[in-house]
Amino acid sequence: MKRIFKFILLLVLLAVGWHVYQDEILPREKVFELMAVPIPDWVDQQIIKVDGDSRRGVYLKGIRDIVIHYVGNLGSTAQQNRDYYANPSSDVSSHFVIGLKGEIIQCIPLHEKSSASNHRNKDTISIEVCHPDESGKFTDAAYQSLVKLTAWLCEICDMGSDDIIRHYDITGKQCPLYFVTNE
Repeated sequence: MKRIFKFILLLVLLAVGWHVYQDEILPREKVFELMAVPIPDWVDQQIIKVDGDSRRGVYLKGIRDIVIHYVGNLGSTAQQNRDYYANPSSDVSSHFVIGLKGEIIQCIPLHEKSSASNHRNKDTISIEVCHPDESGKFTDAAYQSLVKLTAWLCEICDMGSDDIIRHYDITGKQCPLYFVTNE
């Protein structure tokens, strides 16, 4: 009898926990709706091919946060980073890359997982930002594009500024470096 009670209690706790988890993220149904959202003309869509590593073609479980990264490859362009993601030897990607001049390239569809945020790939939209030097500080143009892009994503995903986080907030990695050392 104790075993049955413990089993039922476990099922109830799992059900409650799952319900709480689901309430914290943009539901999966909404993720599917993102497939039909028109991408603004200020975003250059260059979706990389499904390759099993950089782009797995796996749908998000939901959307909990927007994660900001820096490319860590000083002086590189958005196009160079996008092309690196598309390279067969790459196993990383992000939904968007923002260049030094503020250009924005979309690499992964909004409803799919990227390969940027470790265990949080399942419920985040990722943005990589190029930077000119080892400080990791974004150019003014890149920062303005980041603000514009995250505002648009917050609007279409019904999220707020509390839902914009750094890669550092997930893993403790110094990314984006400038915004870890200069909160």
